[in-house]
Amino acid sequence: MATLDQKSPNVLLQSLCCRITGKSEAEVAHQFQYAVRVIGSNYAPSIERDEFLVSEKIKKELLKQRREADAALFSELHRKLQTQVGNYGALFAQALQRDAHSTPFYCTRPQSLALGYGERSAGLSASMGTSGISSLGVYTLNGPTPTPQSLLAGQPPQSAAGGGQPLGSRLAWALPVSSSPSSALALPTTRPPLGPPAPSTRAVRPRRDGDAAGEVSEAALVRDILYVFQGIDGKFIKMSAQDNCYKIDSKVVLCKSLRDTSSRLAELGWLHNKVRKYTDARSLDRAFGLVGQSFCSSLHQELKEYYRLLSVLHSQLQVEDEQGVIVCTESSLTLRRLLVWMYDPKVRLKTLAALVDFCQGRKGGELASAVHAYGKTGDPQMRALVQHILSLVSHPILNFLYRWIYDGELEDTYHEFFVASDPNVKTDRLWHDKYSLRKSMIPSFITMDQARKVLLIGKSINFLHQVCHDRTPPGKITSASKSADTPKDAAELLSDLEGAFQEKIDAAYFDTSKYLLDVLNRNYLLLEHLQAMRRYLLLGQGDFIRHLMDLLKPELVRPATTLYQHNLTGILETAVRATNAQYDNAEILKRLDVRLLEVSPGDTGWDVFSLDYHVDGPIATVFTRECMGHYLRVFNFLWRAKRMEYTLTDIWKGQMCNAKLLKTMPELSGVLHQCHILASEMVHFIHQMQYYITFEVLECSWDELWNKVQQAQDLDHIIAAHDVFLDTIISRCLLDNNSRSLLNQLRAIFDQIIEFQSAQDSLYRSALEELALRLQFEEKKKQREEEGQWGVTAEQEAEEKKRIQDFQETIPKMRSQLRILTHFYQSIVQQFLVLLMTSSDESLRFLSFRLDFNEHYRAREPRLRASLGVSRGRRLSNII
Repeated sequence: MATLDQKSPNVLLQSLCCRITGKSEAEVAHQFQYAVRVIGSNYAPSIERDEFLVSEKIKKELLKQRREADAALFSELHRKLQTQVGNYGALFAQALQRDAHSTPFYCTRPQSLALGYGERSAGLSASMGTSGISSLGVYTLNGPTPTPQSLLAGQPPQSAAGGGQPLGSRLAWALPVSSSPSSALALPTTRPPLGPPAPSTRAVRPRRDGDAAGEVSEAALVRDILYVFQGIDGKFIKMSAQDNCYKIDSKVVLCKSLRDTSSRLAELGWLHNKVRKYTDARSLDRAFGLVGQSFCSSLHQELKEYYRLLSVLHSQLQVEDEQGVIVCTESSLTLRRLLVWMYDPKVRLKTLAALVDFCQGRKGGELASAVHAYGKTGDPQMRALVQHILSLVSHPILNFLYRWIYDGELEDTYHEFFVASDPNVKTDRLWHDKYSLRKSMIPSFITMDQARKVLLIGKSINFLHQVCHDRTPPGKITSASKSADTPKDAAELLSDLEGAFQEKIDAAYFDTSKYLLDVLNRNYLLLEHLQAMRRYLLLGQGDFIRHLMDLLKPELVRPATTLYQHNLTGILETAVRATNAQYDNAEILKRLDVRLLEVSPGDTGWDVFSLDYHVDGPIATVFTRECMGHYLRVFNFLWRAKRMEYTLTDIWKGQMCNAKLLKTMPELSGVLHQCHILASEMVHFIHQMQYYITFEVLECSWDELWNKVQQAQDLDHIIAAHDVFLDTIISRCLLDNNSRSLLNQLRAIFDQIIEFQSAQDSLYRSALEELALRLQFEEKKKQREEEGQWGVTAEQEAEEKKRIQDFQETIPKMRSQLRILTHFYQSIVQQFLVLLMTSSDESLRFLSFRLDFNEHYRAREPRLRASLGVSRGRRLSNII
């Protein structure tokens, strides 16, 4: 026993101190205690546990050896290992010898151990049982170092070579309790007996903040750092308002490595404050909405997990304080261990802080888009975090969406949903103006096509209920699928946006739209009304329009101020009963009416007469006021063109009927020939214009509209096709702003036709009067001759010759008037052709070819020759 006691580490170290100083054992107590602290401290472990440092060191060595390809391969393999292996920390715990430049894990100053053998052993057991550091879910490190078996009570100590721990560590475990250097001076000069020490009744000494030299210990910094992690100023580390970061007091004496490590750790406190400040401010803001509150809730959940980690660290620190740990062991908290353990929490806090910055000033769907944008990353951990937050944030949006597409209800108090409602819009404008898309609120994970379908689904349900007065429950229109009741359901839905989510929207869209179109066609005769517009307002019912013109002619030639609408309505009903229009649906015919336009001075009935078609209820959604205004403009144009055709027919009838009668008046042959030529030009022009309007514009456009209506999947498709139809016929009928000059020329041509009719009627009236007088004179002459008297007297013959001479003197005036009329008409037609040739519409350019098929006008107008050459050159270049 004596030999064993003399070879114990305590005795050997004390003898060494006495021999070096040349003093007795009682006099070297202070030096002996300091030597124990120096030997017991662990400045550099023999292995490297920091995975990141190990991997970086390997890559640096490879780069020094100019093995860049190997370094890249190692980095890729390391990344794959992180994503595929759950607990890989042990792989990096292999022994790796440190070089002279490696940074130690622990840089604490040696301190005294305030526990004896038995108390330390019990404390270690308790520490191993209560510490939760190994279950933090981050880089797992080895737990507390077990007590050497050689130093346990009742067992003989082993030699330094076979103990498996450094000598200093075993010496520290074996030291007696010493609270101060002064107490060490009172140690007995004899060696203490072997065996377990007597139970100590002295209080455990807590860890000190520094040593006698005034330098701050690592343990004190660890305690400060744990407070900083929560955003609380510590004793040595405080928030600097000027620099907006945590800083260590410049007066504190601290080595550079500890100062740098503390600064790196203090960044977590700054990140925590940033996230916490955002959540505290926004959680109380009711206008932030449900999506914003869900975002704050997700941030609170992450902070809660962060606080749970901090509570474990605080618990570990409290255990160490209660056990009086004053040296760095493998179970104690150090800055380097915190740096490793807090790596993942720091990454998560950085992600949350970046989200907070990016989401400033956003709400609703815009906020969800901002969160979704951060999920597009290659880091699996960061992506999982963002996906979890996105599932919470998108949960209210998906609830809005399901209530909208299955019930038609929109309860968006804070304007977060991408469907907006205007309560001031009346029912008749519900489809067009009441609901709209907030494009800024459409989440980026929902496409524009999906958003449009969502808008149409809810709008169709509300249209059925409020406008069509259809009381069918939404559940019978489309079967409601499972909604996103929980964030988990939302996460599952978001994971399959192109699958299950798209199928739900498509199913609701097709079912609702099909039901709405069926109701409109079955109950409100939408297609029949559309065909009625074509037959009556676009003059498609030829027999009805012709008979109506015949009946209206006596009324419409009168001044517009003398017309009465009830008279015209009676004529309209007569025309309906006398033609095939009588077989139309009564619902259609009762909507057909007469409308008189605003009267201008000098207007006749032809200028103010118009047909009207009354629309109301659901069909007014398709035939809006704007659409009916377009129909009115087109009808007036077509009615005027039809009137020109009707007028030229009357002109031709007059010419054919009077041709034989006026053969006895040879002096009129030239004038009548001139009338026939001008009338032929006008007939050709009007026939070509009618062909263009009827076939190339109306029939082609109507065929496209009807095909689109038959293939339409929703009401918006029908409305859009109908609007395109009206825009096309307005544009190609020269009624738009771009064709105003063409329309003015065409109206001038129409006016010339009316003027020509008046001139020809005047000519025929004068000629027929003259013919009647001549016939009357000859009849009297013949009658007197039959009575045996002279046929005429000299006076009567002179009077007859004078009258004939006066009539013949009016013929040059008639010829001159017709020549002027012809010249003016041809000049207007030539100008019209020039405008057609320079038009960008190809159909109008082809119309100019048909109007001047024999180049009659081209020979008279140089501009037509230039325009024709340019146009032909353009066409040839297109063909080549």
